[in-house]
Amino acid sequence: MTAHSWWLLLIVAVAIAALILLINSRLRLHPFIALILVTVCTGLAAGEPVADLTGSIEDGAGGTLGDVGLTLALGAMLGRLLSDSGATDALAHALVGRAAPRRLPWLVAAAAFVIGIPMFFEVGLIVLLPLIFSVARRLDAQGGAKGSSYVLLGVPAIASLSTLHGMLPPHPGPLTAMTGLHADLGLTLVVGLVCAVPTVILAGPVYARWIAPRLPEVRPDAALVAQFTGGAPAPAVTGSAGPGARPRTEAASRTGVPVGLAVASVLVPVALMLLRTLAETLLDSGSTLRAALTFAGEPLVAMLAGLLFALALTMAQGRRPGEEIRTSLADSLKSVAGILLIIGGGGAFKQVLQDSGIGDAIAAAARGAHLNVILLGWLVSLLLSLTTGSATVGIVSATGIVAPLIGAAGGLRASLLVVAIGAGSIGLNYVNHAGFWLVKESFGMDLGQAAKTQTAVQTLVSVFGLAMALLLSLFA
Repeated sequence: MTAHSWWLLLIVAVAIAALILLINSRLRLHPFIALILVTVCTGLAAGEPVADLTGSIEDGAGGTLGDVGLTLALGAMLGRLLSDSGATDALAHALVGRAAPRRLPWLVAAAAFVIGIPMFFEVGLIVLLPLIFSVARRLDAQGGAKGSSYVLLGVPAIASLSTLHGMLPPHPGPLTAMTGLHADLGLTLVVGLVCAVPTVILAGPVYARWIAPRLPEVRPDAALVAQFTGGAPAPAVTGSAGPGARPRTEAASRTGVPVGLAVASVLVPVALMLLRTLAETLLDSGSTLRAALTFAGEPLVAMLAGLLFALALTMAQGRRPGEEIRTSLADSLKSVAGILLIIGGGGAFKQVLQDSGIGDAIAAAARGAHLNVILLGWLVSLLLSLTTGSATVGIVSATGIVAPLIGAAGGLRASLLVVAIGAGSIGLNYVNHAGFWLVKESFGMDLGQAAKTQTAVQTLVSVFGLAMALLLSLFA
């Protein structure tokens, strides 16, 4: 470690502290303004050439918005159409009516686990938001939750999606580590699932039950909730309802959407992404069918297909004129405009951190450490992901550092290392990660509340994933 490397680490620590201060102090700067201001100052302090700094900001913001922003916009419109058609209300009605409140976090975790197999974290959360908001709204109406219903149901979704995104192929991070470490795909999938299930349980429903009563004030913006749940506040449950009875509400009576069709409308993007995964795994690289399924499974294309399906579902009901539908779609974008800007600012911050050489400084320090190879891979990935805001940077760099330590033999140890590196990449998810801002703004949290949910959950996933990998390494 050179003096310059220590200087870079000091810069990123000061930058993160300044960002927190600007947002939470009396200034109460909008997160987007604070992110851009801190990003510029960080780049200048790190010595990045002025001519390159603006390019880094533009590339970071543009790349993040290209990856997440367009999909988020389509997801917002999809959520609005699903709520307008009554699909999300039908799903929420079915879940709340047929399951005890204590089982709902487990059901959401299971749904997110399935949806998270082919989807990135941000995309999966966007798909699940209408369901989470609708079920939470009905749960509030029933008075069946202690604390925030949105936290109670959101935390299991975050845990499932982040676990699968970081620890299991076919997600890009684990696939990259698997290739660099010469790990077997089938064995890595088995090991990943063994590690993932207890991790999701502990960081999801179990933690949600503990944290939800401690954050009773967390509630998404009313406009966003109305967009995903059909507008009016949830009415009180009327009539008698036994243990297995389905609550009668005004919203439920207006939907007329079969639950099966509602499920299909939610799963269209999921199915297309899953087909892409199967095609890339099973079909020859020159196959025309593989190329078609790969294109259809791109998050942007899959979300567009889901939007068109929901649009057809809405129009088939014949209850709303085209002009009213177009107005609904336009209104849906208003509630996510601020989120898009903040996510773009987070992407710019991440890019400047990467271009400043902070990742190289962390990697240099890790090479001199004498640790268990699984622990070393996890730690390097964790620190690089924290400081650069990119799980991919953490995984790629950690893989390159530890690969020479295990050779090309593969086996169980290599698969466990893939899981540990992936788990490290999702820990300490904070202000320089786009996913942090997506969760914070979607659920209407302040920085402290977001740290107790998004950051805490993903750190728990990271630690539990490492613990499971170390436990299984005893048999390697």
